[in-house]
Amino acid sequence: MWIERECQAVVQRMANQFPAILVTGARQVGKTSILRRVFPGVSYVTLDYPGHAEAAQTAADEFLDRFPPPVIIDEIQYAPSLLRHIKVRIDSDRRPGMYLLTGSQAFPLMQGVSESLAGRCGVLNLHTLSRSEILGAQSPVGEPDLVWLGGYPELYVGADPDLWFPSYVATYLERDIRNVLRVVDLRDFNRFIRACALRNAQTLNYSDLARDTGIAPNTARKWLSLLEASGVVALVEPFFGNRTKRMIKSPRLYFLDTGLAAFLAGFRSSKALFESSYVGAFWEAFIFGQVVRWFAGKGRPSPIYSWRTVNGKEVDLVLEMGGGKIVGIECKWTQHPGRSDEAGLMAFVDSQKVEAETFVVCRASAEFRLPGGAWVTDLGGLLTRLGDFGG
Repeated sequence: MWIERECQAVVQRMANQFPAILVTGARQVGKTSILRRVFPGVSYVTLDYPGHAEAAQTAADEFLDRFPPPVIIDEIQYAPSLLRHIKVRIDSDRRPGMYLLTGSQAFPLMQGVSESLAGRCGVLNLHTLSRSEILGAQSPVGEPDLVWLGGYPELYVGADPDLWFPSYVATYLERDIRNVLRVVDLRDFNRFIRACALRNAQTLNYSDLARDTGIAPNTARKWLSLLEASGVVALVEPFFGNRTKRMIKSPRLYFLDTGLAAFLAGFRSSKALFESSYVGAFWEAFIFGQVVRWFAGKGRPSPIYSWRTVNGKEVDLVLEMGGGKIVGIECKWTQHPGRSDEAGLMAFVDSQKVEAETFVVCRASAEFRLPGGAWVTDLGGLLTRLGDFGG
């Protein structure tokens, strides 16, 4: 069963404009599937096969002759030097849509793209399924189940999450971590990613994370960079009116798929998750992930920040929309938010001296406005309103 992806039109637009496109993202999010869906009949080769990867590395010109464009080249990170040879061919023939590439580990890939394919390659970061994609493909799924299960496509075409998640994590650890970081003891990294999952939607403290995992702080930084490059987590920087200060304070850590985070944190049912003290953090991470997907579906980067004062006033998400419009979002797992739930939003608007539209995103059955001006809405209502702000 094919589940329609909201970014399919963006992929097609990129291929109509650029000689090459690169679809990046975590493993098993559907990178290959979306290219084969949008470009049926195009030849395909995967560098996951060691023989193909070796040929692409050692005899690139012969490899490209063997698989002439238009061609989908899967898992390009296994032969990064191939990008230089693709550049040469593009410079002699700049027809759009010739090289359709996929790859994980976005940081090393983007370094290679910036060096070899600058101005020649459109880049799309693909995520797991969004809430609207899931609901559009099958009968309604309750919000708790969406948060707990996450959005990996295989889980919505028959895979058993009790079997799928352990296999996914084991494959990720063996293939990506051992290959990229040369980690000797994978149990250390396994403990590390589980500790990260328990810090979902929290301000990051490398020293605490390293201490709880039994590793050095520099190792924690290195490993977290890999999680970020692999599309597993995102680090959200603080918002300041003065842009030069954004990197001063600690970022906030979010798993881009709450289902993976829930598995790593040890929750084996939505009931267990939503009866725990982690419910607020996972709801916030879910809202964050859906906003990220909303922007990605439009081919745009995610202008998302957080805001917190030394005295504890905070806003979960701050968005910079087009035309200088600011949107502040508080995420609350409740059906009946009150005035206290908009206190951080009011403090943000007052201290930053900005014109902002503010929201408390919760499970309310109807929209209404709180006394301080914040709109109370559900996730669907928020995403609809973002479209009115130049999104």
